[in-house]
Amino acid sequence: MLVAFIHGFILALGLILPLGVQNVFVFNQGAIQPTVGRMLPAVVAAALCDTLLILLAVGGVSVLVLSVAWVKTLLIGIGVLFLAYAGWITWQTTPSSLDNQTGTETWPVKRQILFALSVSLLNPHAILDTIGVIGTSSLTYAGSAKLAFVAACILVSWCWFCLLAAAGKMVRASAKSALLFTGINRISAVIMWVSAGYLLLSV
Repeated sequence: MLVAFIHGFILALGLILPLGVQNVFVFNQGAIQPTVGRMLPAVVAAALCDTLLILLAVGGVSVLVLSVAWVKTLLIGIGVLFLAYAGWITWQTTPSSLDNQTGTETWPVKRQILFALSVSLLNPHAILDTIGVIGTSSLTYAGSAKLAFVAACILVSWCWFCLLAAAGKMVRASAKSALLFTGINRISAVIMWVSAGYLLLSV
């Protein structure tokens, strides 16, 4: 059981650490939102989506996705379109000033949740990593060992998103103007477009 937990912890950490669309979004919300309460919707929504994907993967959805070629192709196609659009939206987001920012200039709760759902559930990288790696790895365990494996994966996800938002918050506190946030958004948009290009080449 302990071995399964450690395996799940290390595996999930390795999958979630690389800088991707989902990570960039949570970090941005930590940096842009004025209070901890205002950035929580993004953190909770992203973590819940990861939890859902992990549970679906362990529940056997991985077998369907990996065995049906057109499902994978469809996911990649949707992902390319989404990442291109998300990159454009992110590029256009330029906070005018950190000190003068008002609640109307930050993302409202509904927009945070919808965007978190999209970068999590429409992101082929997240889906294929979760289903293809975590799902298949869980097949080696059963009973309490499988529960420990799943719990470790979910724990990593929740802790990581909380840390990302906190890091964004620290960046916000040290910033003197909106220049830093504009730069972060530009980098985020480029990452999304590069990811879209990579997916397109993989078809």
